[in-house]
Amino acid sequence: MATLIEDYALIGDMQTAALVSRNGSVDWLCLPRFDSPAVFAGLLGTDEHGFWRVAPAHAQGGCATRRRYRGESLVLESEWDTPEGTVRFTDFMPPREDAAPCLVRIVEGVSGRVRISSALRMRFSYGRIVPWVQRESAAGLPDRTVAVAGPDSLWLDTDVPTYGSDLTTHADFTVAAGQRVTLTLSWRPSHLSAPPRPEARELLRGTERFWAAWTDQCSYEGPWREAVVRSLITLKALTYAPTGGIVAAPTTSLPEEIGGVRNWDYRYTWLRDAAMTLTALLRTGYREEARRWREWLLRAVAGDAQNLQIMYGVAGERELSEAELPWLPGYEGSGPVRIGNGAAAQLQLDVYGEVVDALYLGQTSGLSRDDSTHILQMKLMNYLESNWREPDEGIWEVRGPRRHFTHSKVMTWVAADRTVRRLSRLGLEGPVARWRALRDEVHREVCAKGYDADRNTFTQSYGSRELDASLLLIPQVGFLPPGDPRVVGTVEAVQRELCEDGFVRRYPVAGGAGGAGGAGGAGGAGGAAGDAGDGLPGGEGVFLACSFWLAHDLALIGRPAEGRALFERLLALRNDLGLLAEEWDTVRLRQVGNFPQAFSHVPLIDAALGLGGGRLTM
Repeated sequence: MATLIEDYALIGDMQTAALVSRNGSVDWLCLPRFDSPAVFAGLLGTDEHGFWRVAPAHAQGGCATRRRYRGESLVLESEWDTPEGTVRFTDFMPPREDAAPCLVRIVEGVSGRVRISSALRMRFSYGRIVPWVQRESAAGLPDRTVAVAGPDSLWLDTDVPTYGSDLTTHADFTVAAGQRVTLTLSWRPSHLSAPPRPEARELLRGTERFWAAWTDQCSYEGPWREAVVRSLITLKALTYAPTGGIVAAPTTSLPEEIGGVRNWDYRYTWLRDAAMTLTALLRTGYREEARRWREWLLRAVAGDAQNLQIMYGVAGERELSEAELPWLPGYEGSGPVRIGNGAAAQLQLDVYGEVVDALYLGQTSGLSRDDSTHILQMKLMNYLESNWREPDEGIWEVRGPRRHFTHSKVMTWVAADRTVRRLSRLGLEGPVARWRALRDEVHREVCAKGYDADRNTFTQSYGSRELDASLLLIPQVGFLPPGDPRVVGTVEAVQRELCEDGFVRRYPVAGGAGGAGGAGGAGGAGGAAGDAGDGLPGGEGVFLACSFWLAHDLALIGRPAEGRALFERLLALRNDLGLLAEEWDTVRLRQVGNFPQAFSHVPLIDAALGLGGGRLTM
């Protein structure tokens, strides 16, 4: 049975990821990719839908005494103090190239003699299919347990005997001080021969070397280095290494409200989230990820800029049809469970601004000039020039009527501004004068139609009186200087009207304390609330990304102490491993939404840079 969202740890291999609970249970793992069907889906159901629990036999559902990541890595260490002694568990997934995906679990005695129990219930297709499990023997080697269902197979290798009971594979053993027992689970297409037996110790050394080398590139040395580096590692873990695509989160259908229906699949690459992730990585010293994402973008969009999708599969897939899985009851009964995401077909004009901004930052940060990227950017601007006056679904992915969202127009200005800068800077051919005029026209219109002079605040959409937390990005993207009275007025209006317990909601929702299912490009079928509503029942928690935006803005408008205080409060909402979901429930005082969420960790990094005396590179 799933535990609190913040009770989970993330491990992964840059192609997929697993969630490991404090009680030693892996309750979520999709193989072989982030968006593949889960082989452990207990997170969204019950133990019947698949899990792998390794824990002291006496624990009976208890939790580890303490846990941590080993240094600046994604290697998880959990220690249990028991009446029999102390035992340490090391869980990780080694980065892979052509190797089989592998989950490694090492049990090590620290003191005394501790009895251990392993229970592995493999279920394919999101917990629906019970596999055929058999034992394979080879002379002079331990037996291997293999589970097969359709195209998939899982191979369990252990140092200890296993046995089957109640459609579950068990192992019971004892570890003494200094003794190690290794258990590994590898995936393989069922029509291929068995994968090699994993060498756990060598895989552990290689995994530690990988993360040490990667984190060594970080250029941030400010006061919040621990939080920033952990966020960077999390973002790297959400990168699909073969293509450079970046998923918004490794999970689907974790609810924005416990018991609610705002449950969406985030295991895809939102252009908005990925672009923002890349800007955070670039600003902290990581160029290779930007180069890989640029290549991914060119492949995904190809020559079809007029049909730009807001999200794609990790390899650039366009068909992301949304469906419900009725056999899964949902996390804590929060159904329906969804796979796919119908928001892929929406028009969200702000995406063009985020993409062009990321491309511009890459070029100013030293990425080599690329003719294909130039052609793509020209096509994106040509489309935007002809369509920016259209209403759209906006950053929060409304599934109701389209509107003229102020943030979408601001990001149109960003796209034009960065393109003009790039062409002028590099001396490239293009209609600079025309797009400079477009930039100025958009600016005038936003200031005239998206601003409420009586209240001294920008509004969610043209003609609306509602506020929207995306307005906090106006000074951060350079649309207006932070000291402009309209910016200060907007920040103060957000504090008055959108804050709960000091944290920020995305916008007001009639009939509930919440919003829609989108997450700033990582959402599902959400809505921008306000005069038109979002058409969905219930509510959501406060939105962590928006709260980080507010902390950053407070520093920009000359209230840095207040911004730092809010930032520190937000850091305190992280779990013990430094991970954040999408939202925070101010009533239940717990994390909600998909986990861990890129769109929460990116503004954490940006706010740390801004609050530490630095500024965003534009």
